[in-house]
Amino acid sequence: MLKSERLTLRAIDREDLPRFINWVNDGEVTHHLRLLLPLNLEDETAWYEQQRQDESTLNLSIVISADETLIGSIGLMKIDQRNQQAELGIMLGDKSKWGQGYGPEAMTLLIDFAFDQLNLHRIYLQVDASHAKAIHSYRQCGFVEEGRLRDNVFHHGQFEDQLIMSVLRSE
Repeated sequence: MLKSERLTLRAIDREDLPRFINWVNDGEVTHHLRLLLPLNLEDETAWYEQQRQDESTLNLSIVISADETLIGSIGLMKIDQRNQQAELGIMLGDKSKWGQGYGPEAMTLLIDFAFDQLNLHRIYLQVDASHAKAIHSYRQCGFVEEGRLRDNVFHHGQFEDQLIMSVLRSE
């Protein structure tokens, strides 16, 4: 478990999956995520079991510590010990918690863990160039733009650029 002033990042429990299903089937939550929808509990359970076996992935639930309310998930994928890097992903599914700083707080917790405990050097991500709120949150956590993938995703009827952003341990 990782803890900050307001949040706990803990292992995803099977009991979390019904809540995740509600979120991943909400178009507003998943607007910028690359998911094939709709998903059902069987799909989410298969994902959960696969993630548990994948040593290059660390997925955690984001929970408000005070009342143990589950508000989202965060993870590191493609953990590469040789090159000391991993890709970060986050989903704040509880829309009532958007805009309250929980995303940057959760990312800071996980980034610190990745640098201090996993001995990683670089954390990177891809984000839709139009997703201004996410880009702002990533910059709050020290991410800088490395590049742009032009027309990289076809999404909602049009092609869109994606930004590659990263933060280094030294930063």
